[in-house]
Amino acid sequence: MQKEALFKLTYGLFVLSTRDGEKDNGCIINTAMQVTDTPLQIAVAVNKSNYTCEMIQKSGVFNVSILSESTPFSVFENFGFKSGRTEDKFEGFESKKRAQNGVFYITEYTNAFISAKVVNTVDCGTHLMFIGEVTEAEILSDKPSVTYDYYFKNIKPKPAVKKKGYVCKICGYVYEGEPLPEDFICPLCKHPASDFEKL
Repeated sequence: MQKEALFKLTYGLFVLSTRDGEKDNGCIINTAMQVTDTPLQIAVAVNKSNYTCEMIQKSGVFNVSILSESTPFSVFENFGFKSGRTEDKFEGFESKKRAQNGVFYITEYTNAFISAKVVNTVDCGTHLMFIGEVTEAEILSDKPSVTYDYYFKNIKPKPAVKKKGYVCKICGYVYEGEPLPEDFICPLCKHPASDFEKL
C-alpha cells in the first residue's frame, strides 16, 4: 500500500475498471477523490446509464487508473467511446494487469492505480457515487497526470477545419472569402475565376 498514490487523485482523467463474472469493463471518469484517511477511502462518480456503473453495483469492487500525459487518444477512444455491453474493453489491450481484487488496470499510461471495495453508494441524480475502502494502491510513474486542458490541447485530435471560399480546379489554389470576384485571376496558374469552384 503506497498511500502517496492518492495524491495523484487531486486532478486528472481516470480509467475506472471493474469485473462482473468473467468480463472486465471500464470507462473514463473525471471525478475521483479521497474522502477519509482512517479508514482510507475514495469516492468515484459514474453515470447511471454507463454499463460500468451496473457492474460495480454487482461486483462491489473497482480500480482507478490515474492516466498520465503520455496517454494516447486510442485509450480514450477505447474506454470512452466503445460500449462495454457488447465488447470487452480490455480484450486485446496489452498494457493490463490484474490487481489483488481480480480486476484489470492499465499499466503503460498510468501514474498510479488504486483498488477499492465498495462500502457505500450515494445517489446523485444522474450519477452514483461509490465510496470504497482502499485495498491496494501503487505508484507506477512520476509523469504528470493528464488534465482536461492537456487532453483537449495535446491528445484529442483537432477537428478538420473546412475552409470557406473557392478552389482553382487547375492548380488547387484556395481563395478564402465570399464572393469570388468575377475578374479574379489565380495568382499561381493565372487562370480566370471561371476555373474556380466553391468549396
